[in-house]
Amino acid sequence: MPEKPINGVEPERSEDDIQREELGPRGVPGKESPAKMTPQRKKKTPKEVDPGHTA
Repeated sequence: MPEKPINGVEPERSEDDIQREELGPRGVPGKESPAKMTPQRKKKTPKEVDPGHTA
């Protein structure tokens, strides 16, 4: 048993992070991710993020 409960405590690395390290971003070890932001998407992405408003 761990000394303290794991409920509510985020692990340092997620399962996705571990898989990306082992297999690469697209399942091919050693290759970079081919995903790139297109100019159109970059233009649509807001520079300053509004966190929203509570009601």
